[in-house]
This record gives sequence, C-alpha cells and structure tokens, in this order.
Amino acid sequence: MARVRKNTKVEKSRRQIWKVAVYIRLSKDDGNDESLSVTNQRKIIQEYLEHTFGDEYVLVDYYVDDGQSGTTDYERIDFQRMIHDVETGKVNCIICKTLSRAFRNYSDQGYFLERVFPLHGTRFISIGDPVIDTYLNPEVIQGLEVPMAGLLNDRYAARTSNDIRRTFDTKRRNGEFIGAFAPYGYKKNPENKNHLVIDEEAAQIVQNIYHWFVHDGMSKAGIVKHLNELGVPTPSVYKQQKGLKHVTPNASKKDGMWSLGTVFRILTNRVYIGTMVQGQQRVVSYKIREKITPPEEEWFVVENTHEPIIEPSLFEKAQSLGQRDTRTAPSKKKVYLFSGFLRCRDCGMYMTKKTNRKKTKSGLKEYTYYVCSTYSVKNKNKCTRHSMKLEDITEAVLRAIQAQIALVDDMTTIIKEINKRPIIKTKSKELERLYKAKQQQLERITVVTDNLYIDWKCGDITRAEYLRMKAKFEQQAEELKQFIENLKLEMMNVQKDTGVNSLYLQTFLKYKNIKALDRGLLVALIDHIDIHENNEITIQFNFEDQHKRMLEFIQENKKSHMVKESQVM
Repeated sequence: MARVRKNTKVEKSRRQIWKVAVYIRLSKDDGNDESLSVTNQRKIIQEYLEHTFGDEYVLVDYYVDDGQSGTTDYERIDFQRMIHDVETGKVNCIICKTLSRAFRNYSDQGYFLERVFPLHGTRFISIGDPVIDTYLNPEVIQGLEVPMAGLLNDRYAARTSNDIRRTFDTKRRNGEFIGAFAPYGYKKNPENKNHLVIDEEAAQIVQNIYHWFVHDGMSKAGIVKHLNELGVPTPSVYKQQKGLKHVTPNASKKDGMWSLGTVFRILTNRVYIGTMVQGQQRVVSYKIREKITPPEEEWFVVENTHEPIIEPSLFEKAQSLGQRDTRTAPSKKKVYLFSGFLRCRDCGMYMTKKTNRKKTKSGLKEYTYYVCSTYSVKNKNKCTRHSMKLEDITEAVLRAIQAQIALVDDMTTIIKEINKRPIIKTKSKELERLYKAKQQQLERITVVTDNLYIDWKCGDITRAEYLRMKAKFEQQAEELKQFIENLKLEMMNVQKDTGVNSLYLQTFLKYKNIKALDRGLLVALIDHIDIHENNEITIQFNFEDQHKRMLEFIQENKKSHMVKESQVM
C-alpha cells in the first residue's frame, strides 16, 4: 500500500512529493552474506524512509532482482521495469542500500547517474558508503568518490567473475556437473550435487525415444506426435512437477508439448552414454552476457562420469540414422523401410521414393520405386535414372542378408573347430611379438639417451651434439610409444573380434531365421545399399573390419592346419 510521510519543517516552496522506487538486488556471487539478503536490504531502506528521508513521499513499489548480477542492466527484469517507470514518470526517486546494489558496471553507472536520471528529473539515493543523494548534494556525482567507488565495484565484479570461471572450469575438467538442472533422464545426487544419478521415470522415456527412432523406424516428428498423444510431460514440465523451479528462456512461448528440437537434443546428447560434455556455450564477458559457441576443441569432454542410460552402440546407430535422409509422409509417424539406406552407385546421392499407378485388368494398381535424386531432382544430365522397384529391392536385400547370415553361421562353426586345436595361429600373437620388439627398442633408446648426458659431462661430446642427439632420440621414443599404443589397441580388437562371442557374429546370428525385413534389422546389419543402373544392388554391411579380421583368422589357421597335415603324411 502506498505510504505518505510529511515533514512540517520543510518549506512549502521546496515541498514536493517523491514517487519512490526501492531497488534491491541479491547476486549469486553474494553467497550467504546475511547483510546483503533481500530481507535485510528491505529493512534498512524502510528504516531510512521512516526516520531519515525527511520529505513527503509515495512508495511506488519494491523492485527486486534476486540472484542477478549487477554487471548488466538488461538482464535484470525488475531494474528494467523500474527504468520504464522512471521514463513514464511513475517514479522520480530511486533508493538502494549501496551503489553496488544498483551497479557493478562502471560504464552503466555513469550512463544512468549522469544521463538517464538527470534527463528524467529522477533523484538517486544510496544509503551506504559512499552516501549519495543527487537532489540534496548533486555535485557528489561530479567528484572523485562516486566514480572511484564505481570503478572498484567494477573491478571487484571482474575479479569475482574470473575466480568463478576458474572454479567452474576446474570442475568441468574433472567431469563434475555444474548446471542448475540435471539433464532430462538424470537427477543430481543428493550426496553430491556435481554428480548425476539416473532418474528411472524419465530415463525410461529417453530409452523409448532411442528405441522408437532406431528399431521401430519412427521419425523425429513421429516421436513428437507419439509423446504428445501419450500425454508424456515435456522435460521442463516434468522438472516443475518434481518441485524444481525450472524456467526456460522461451517459457512464455511454450505450449507444454514436445517439439522436434527437444527430441533432437535427446537423440544427440552424449550425456546419455555416460559422457559429460560442458562448455558448449559461454558468455562473452562478465559485462556482455550474450552467449557464444566456442570451438569444439575447447569443450570439456570427460567420459565415464556417470551411469549411462543408452548403450554406446545404440547411440552411434542413432547418430548414423540422424545424418541420413529419413523423411516421411506428413500423416505417418514411421519412416519408410529403406529411408536413408539407398544410394546411387554412380553419383553417391540418396535415392528418391516415387509412387505411380498402373492400369491392370483388375483396375488401377499402385507401385513404388526409387530413382537417383540427382537425376530426379537436380539435373538429368549429371546422372542416370537408376530406377528400381521397391519390391525388387526388398527381395534382393532379404536374400543378401540371408546369405550373409548363412556365411556368418558357417564362420562360427569353423571358428569353434579351430578353437579345439592345440595350436591356434592368431594375428594377435604376431602383434604381440611385434609389440615386445618395439618395447625392447624403446628401452634401448632410453638407455642411449641417459648415457648421452654422461658423455656430455665427461667431455666426450659437446653440448650442441648432446642437445641434437637427445632431441633426435626423444622424437624416436615418442614415435615408438605411439606405435606401441596402437599395437595394444589392435591386439585388443583382434582378441575381441575373432571369438565366437564377438559382437559381429552375435549380431548377425540374432537374425538367423528371418523371413521378412524390418527397420531395426536394417539398422543393425547394414550401413548402406548401392543401387546400380542395371537393377543390381551392392550391400555394405556393418562390422566390415571385424569381418576382415575373422576371415584372416580362419585363413591363417587353415593354412597352418594344412601344413601340419602334410608334415604328418
């Protein structure tokens, strides 16, 4: 309620009614300082108005920016509201606890105190040190104390901002989560707010989205429609239902429904495979709050920081599908069976789906076929038609997959037989021999490098010779270390890929008795399908590297076995 206080000591000629705005700001940087709390600032200013102000006044409103930095004016909602009331004449007096509550930006302070407030005849009062009253003591603005105080406040804000940024960067490097709200599907660990734990209810929705997209062949738009039809709360609404004060920048424009952007972010966020990615956006400076996107090499990426919701293999399939042409008819949720898989063998562009009707004795019959998108859409002189009926593609792909599965089944049988033999020749053993040889070579170089120092000190070689040879051997040592690391990785891959339990064999054998194609099967087994001009197809299956390793393993052991048998005979 508006409050009026009269001071009879003031002469009528000087008497005017001040329309007072009380400005209060509490920054996150202020921590738990009780003296700066909103309640404390309000109390101090109320006491000032009651016992010290001395003029007639009407208290227009309290303008409170809680949790906002004082380095910018445009992000402070109530500050902007107050300035609007100044410009419209609703307010002509502003009172705050200290100068730093109103400004921590030196340039903003000068702009408002020396231009905006005088232009609109607005009195500015700061109760704390330095005491400012631009009505009773207007020359104080022209002195040194106020500019110096503003400069110190500005430098304090800069120093605080740098300290906070360094602290946050350290946490990011350590894989600690520093966001205000956990990503959808996770929640903050009650015992450690910088660690994420799975939120089972939301995590199930995340898993559903990946399953629908990869295995069920739903488009992103189809997933959006499906979620909205099921009445699943959006991530923002879900957080609010859990009691969190979650507000997005465009909250006023949201209609409480899932959007393509939300589904896209879930399908591309590496947090769901246990990898923390932070620093993808940052503000320009403590004064300029606009966000920019730094180069990817400056992001903070730390793996295995928390329990994953999605298996890495499923995540990679989702990324691969996300890069393909997977458009659907507007009325359909699922993408077409071969969407994103068919390519023109000659130009490499995706094939375009066409539908046509043909007259038959029984009436009009609709059939579907694919043509090269370069020929169909861009320029008929740049490629040829490469037309092929959908039913022919389906039949050919099914036969090819069945043949590949049969081959994998035979390979599994052969590998089982090889593993029964007393002597197995594997590429990993050859790699191991090479690995040991490289390690010995590295040890020799290390010894030589150490002896160089002794030779220099004994006067056998000059300092220049020592430095030159030392640099040469150190370079060789680094190259050997990298070579050794590559060999270790290759040995791990070979051991993993040449056993009967390898992911390659198990994935294909999972579909051993297939009779028809579906989207999930194509995603699991096929990278892409090339359509030739003569109605032939070439299929690039997944696990190409593993397949080569498996064949090498079988061939080497077959040769070895034949040699053994010939020696026995």
